[in-house]
Amino acid sequence: MRLLVVNWQDRENPLAGGAEIHLHEIFGRLAAQGNQVTLLCGGWPGCPPRVTLDGMEVLRVGTRYTFPVLARRFFDTHLKRAGYDLLVEDVNKVPLYTPRWGGPPVVALVPHLFGATAFQELAAPLAAAVWLAERPLGRVYRGVPFEAISASTASDLAERGIPRAAVEVIYPGIDTVGYTPCARERAETPVFAYLGRLKRYKGVQQVITAFGAMEHPTARLEIAGAGDYRPALERLAASLDLGERVRFLGRISEDEKLRLLRRAWALVFASPKEGWGITNLEAAACGTPVVASNSPGIRESVRHGETGYLVPHGDIPAMAAAMTQIANDPALVTRLGTQARAFAESFTWERAANETAAHLFRVLASRGTPR
Repeated sequence: MRLLVVNWQDRENPLAGGAEIHLHEIFGRLAAQGNQVTLLCGGWPGCPPRVTLDGMEVLRVGTRYTFPVLARRFFDTHLKRAGYDLLVEDVNKVPLYTPRWGGPPVVALVPHLFGATAFQELAAPLAAAVWLAERPLGRVYRGVPFEAISASTASDLAERGIPRAAVEVIYPGIDTVGYTPCARERAETPVFAYLGRLKRYKGVQQVITAFGAMEHPTARLEIAGAGDYRPALERLAASLDLGERVRFLGRISEDEKLRLLRRAWALVFASPKEGWGITNLEAAACGTPVVASNSPGIRESVRHGETGYLVPHGDIPAMAAAMTQIANDPALVTRLGTQARAFAESFTWERAANETAAHLFRVLASRGTPR
């Protein structure tokens, strides 16, 4: 296949996140299988405009703020007549409405939709713009086949007018070779970990508050990640008189991330909504249980009572109780962790890439494109 993939960013972008990792893991493998993959995305000041990453030709146009304006113009001028079989739009952040570009058939790939959660993080005018940008999905993308990374995202799309039958759910993979258990690295006393962006909508404040309510005075909470909400979180920890029991690690390397997941007794995650819980699966691959909000997307990456615990979102006592149960029972940590590792091993990037390729070939066949 000759594929044009359109996304706001590539994995080298300083602001890249889980959506970009997902895109490169999938389409880098499709490129390795012999498909021709071009990625059209935004850049950043000083970046090279054209590079090859993971076997894909990457074309960078504008920046995070100008890409939506410049992308279609660049497509019309340089790519429209290049003979691509499919255009795959990674609908990440704000839709680009590629079905209106007049190019090859479109397949929409959706990690997650913000919906009303945008109002928990952004200023009201910007949040309203993001919310409004998602409203025309059912109309603009009518007849377009979709891929979603979770059943929760598929349900989100159905609520916006996309027929559920048009959505193929393909779960992401996890690196179970790089992320592995190591019992000797497990902390001797209970350690809970948070790993992710420090943004208000991520619910880290709930994690800190629940930790403060725990009935285990020797437990520690280690928070890894960066974001503009860190000062408020530090003030919250200080107001709860948690002292040295809460550590802010800042942005950490991959090696430090692995060591954190291995030494933790549980990863704690309290987001109200995610497309998927990849960090939960990374913890599971390390044999570490997860305590998480029973929220869309997240609930599919944790098996309650088997790989960790799901609690009602915003229920601080319930989260504190689950954390206390884990802190009081090292044998429980081992049992949940063993089951979590087995669960994580069922998710591979190879499977996800093969399922994506099969879906794209089916789309081509349904449109009469010979292959």
